[in-house]
Amino acid sequence: MQDLLRGLVPQVLSVLVRRHGDFEACEDAVQEALLAAVVQWPEQGMPDFPLAWLITVASRRLTDLRRSEAARHRREVNSAALTPRDEFVAAGPGDDLPHGDDTLVLLLLCCHPALSRPAQMALTLRAVGGLTTAQIANAFMVPDATMSQRISRAKRQIKAAGATFQMPSGADLHERLQVVRHVLYLIFNEGYTATSGPDLRRPDLTREAIRLTREIHRLLPDDGEVAGLLALMLLTDARSPARTGPDGALIALADQDRSKWNQDQIAEGVGLVTRTLSNAPIGPYQLQAAIAALHDEAERAEDTDWRQILVLYDLLEQVWPNPVVRLNKAVAATMARGPRSGLELLATLDSDERIAGSHRLLAVRAHLLELAGDCRAALAAYKAAARRATNLPERRYLEARATRLHG
Repeated sequence: MQDLLRGLVPQVLSVLVRRHGDFEACEDAVQEALLAAVVQWPEQGMPDFPLAWLITVASRRLTDLRRSEAARHRREVNSAALTPRDEFVAAGPGDDLPHGDDTLVLLLLCCHPALSRPAQMALTLRAVGGLTTAQIANAFMVPDATMSQRISRAKRQIKAAGATFQMPSGADLHERLQVVRHVLYLIFNEGYTATSGPDLRRPDLTREAIRLTREIHRLLPDDGEVAGLLALMLLTDARSPARTGPDGALIALADQDRSKWNQDQIAEGVGLVTRTLSNAPIGPYQLQAAIAALHDEAERAEDTDWRQILVLYDLLEQVWPNPVVRLNKAVAATMARGPRSGLELLATLDSDERIAGSHRLLAVRAHLLELAGDCRAALAAYKAAARRATNLPERRYLEARATRLHG
């Protein structure tokens, strides 16, 4: 039932926001309708048309909320309240129910440029993903109250910005889609390797990012970057079963049991990459997906085509220059040309305040120094990286590498 409700959230919310326009009030009404479903459906049975039931109940809740407003609003609220009550109680499947495009409009609204990236991520997971505030707070390791305030503030900012529930067009649509793709990318990355906490992954976030990206790909099948993003997520997530041992310890890519990788996801991801690279303008998500495909298609770590991966990183850095790309490129350069080449690239990041001193830069430097035979410097770098890591499995992995060198 939880999966069904989560999938219906964006459709219910889309109907209310399109009709009434007040995102914050509509979202509150939808959450109350979900609570009513969780309480009533196990006892009374699931209704024949769950979507219609939720829209009806949410509309009534919204009406109740608005009845407390000033008298000047009462007439239009009462008028609007009649339609959902009469229309959806008797509605059957497909009868004036929301269109799939509403999910995209809702995503674009949640990723409004007036919001910060953390707020966009939280609101997307709450309004479109159907996660509760507590689930989102747990995923990002913040108190429930903090996340509740963040979501409430985001809804107020959308209202203050005068945002409306309609599809942008032209340059505005292109810009907003870039934000949507990046927000889904960030949600997936946080799920695949959590910023902090006792667990390496947050599977609920990776699943939700893949589900939402798949929905956007369904709505925009010709968007090469959406297809590339979905491929990247599938190809990366396919390795999840082999990333940790029975005790939860991190296992490096080169040491993973590749027979555990999800071959169905790999096949789907490779198919998406193959189609998009030949049919759509190349962008950063397609290039990253192509790199992931080369990793996944190698039967053994030593079969990895590092030279081709390095070429792809050269292209990626041209279209999307950032320190993380340079960091990964340094690893590829090491594997293709030797440690000195990789260390020279890393040296260019020491003055980049976006990544200088981070545990990831230190960890990669330690690995490359170890490959270069400088065990003393590698040991110091592993220890420094472990001290700065906030994800417990990553910290333990780095400590184990240091211990092995020290021993």
